[in-house]
Amino acid sequence: MAVTPNLQDYTSVTAGFSWEKEQSSLTGLPNNQGLNIAHEAIDRHATSELKDQVAFRFIHKDRSVMDCTYKDYLELTNRFANVLGELNVNKGDRIFSFLGRIPELYFAALGTLKKVAVFCPLFNVFGPEPVFQRLSRGDAKVLVTTKDLFEKKVRQLLERLPELKYVLLTDIDQDEDEQIRSLPRLMEQASDEFIIPPTDPEDPALLHFTSGTTGMPKGALHVHKAVLVHYVTGKYVLDFHPGDIYWCTADPGWVTGTSYGIIAPLVNGVTNVVDEEEFDATRWYSILEEQKVNVWYTAPTGIRRLMRMNINPREKYNLENLRLMLSVGEPLHAEAVVWGEKNFGMPFLDNWWQTETGGIMIANYRAMQVKPGSMGKPLPGVEAAIAEVIDDSFRIIEEPDKDGHLVLKRGWPSMFRTYLHDEERYNKSFHGDWYITGDLAKRDTEGYYWFVGRADDIIKTSGHMVGPFEVESALMEHPAIAEAAVIGKPDQLIGELVKAFIVLKPEQHADENLKMDITAHARRKLGPAVAPKEIAFIDNLPKTRSGKILRRLLKARELGLPEGDLSTLEQP
Repeated sequence: MAVTPNLQDYTSVTAGFSWEKEQSSLTGLPNNQGLNIAHEAIDRHATSELKDQVAFRFIHKDRSVMDCTYKDYLELTNRFANVLGELNVNKGDRIFSFLGRIPELYFAALGTLKKVAVFCPLFNVFGPEPVFQRLSRGDAKVLVTTKDLFEKKVRQLLERLPELKYVLLTDIDQDEDEQIRSLPRLMEQASDEFIIPPTDPEDPALLHFTSGTTGMPKGALHVHKAVLVHYVTGKYVLDFHPGDIYWCTADPGWVTGTSYGIIAPLVNGVTNVVDEEEFDATRWYSILEEQKVNVWYTAPTGIRRLMRMNINPREKYNLENLRLMLSVGEPLHAEAVVWGEKNFGMPFLDNWWQTETGGIMIANYRAMQVKPGSMGKPLPGVEAAIAEVIDDSFRIIEEPDKDGHLVLKRGWPSMFRTYLHDEERYNKSFHGDWYITGDLAKRDTEGYYWFVGRADDIIKTSGHMVGPFEVESALMEHPAIAEAAVIGKPDQLIGELVKAFIVLKPEQHADENLKMDITAHARRKLGPAVAPKEIAFIDNLPKTRSGKILRRLLKARELGLPEGDLSTLEQP
């Protein structure tokens, strides 16, 4: 049966839009006690006609399925909030998860928000050093993880993390000591009743780390009011309708997996499919069929992998329930949009946003013409523009089809409120009322936006954001390495692969054995998703006279592109 899109006329919806009006669709805490994400995602549904509807459908690696209703998650999140209370967690304390896509991650996230503490997820393939950087910079008080991840990647860090008071292990029956505790035991002892305390819409809620090109990872802090963007984008971009089955393939270790793998579907009252396993083409197609998925949100990396498979999905699988497919994480090439139309009978709808924006800002919509390769148009309630930004000068570019900085005007509810411990960097992200995204784009005559490229050296690989500094710092710990620089190299399958250029110490000899040893070192320190996939030994790194490594020049030479201005180069 055809389902009418929630957003049928973009122009009229945008003209009549107000965030205040949208907030009236949410209930807020009882007795005007504020706005809390977990209340809007779980509690209000668990006390309504949706209480027995499946909130989460967990598909385990062995393909067994576990359903949890909104009422089930009311009790689980209440218990976890009470566990935090027993551990003396207070408002604003930071609670980290370091888990795969298992049920504990999801009730920990929402239980933390109920306690008005701050939830921060970590991607479970991180190596020890990225984990340490985030736990340390994020002032972690509690970490939820598994025994295996703890033993391999966390125990060695404890002496360096004096602020980390508790580690809750999801799969031990008894406490190891006062710090290393059994989460099942604590959950069993906790009450399943909890009253969410008053929550100001501006109270901190979510902390997501994003890697820059220099310095430590940046912690972008979001507030409870962000739930308005999660609700609105769920309604208008993901086009949720009552009874929908929804699947987001992103891991909650990244912002997409939290905003759209947890919050948005629950706030909109739909059933959220969670697959514990990593990418497998036939598994993905069979999940779409068996779970009768209506709305599917994935990434270009996954789409490109499917495109490489000699599978015609509609011939082999019954996908009649699939109504909408969306993509996020990096620009989606036009060929992938067209491939979706040909093989699924519908295009993949690309959309654009960032860790800092907290939610989708620019999107293609079901009822709107799709221009393959375009990011689409701004979300109703979001004002975007293209700007010329040179040093302290700032000018909005009114002419169409002109490249410039993509900027957003302050005022959308999920805008990050700071970079944790780095207010100076945060302030530099704005020019007056405009947030400078760091992405370059252009707007055509019909108001569609088109991604041009990054304004910095960030590397996007398999949907992950990788900062060169993190990788270079880990490489420099290898005893044979004198200097290292990292670039992103275009790769058809994963977007960009991480390539390292290494200068060895004088007594070292470059050979395959050393290359393998450096690769193993990087994988141990950083995890396989972040570690370099290619290594080249070179005599000198190109630098400016002030000593700054010119990564752009390395990339230009690697790809045979114009080298640009070399006037500051130390050794042309």
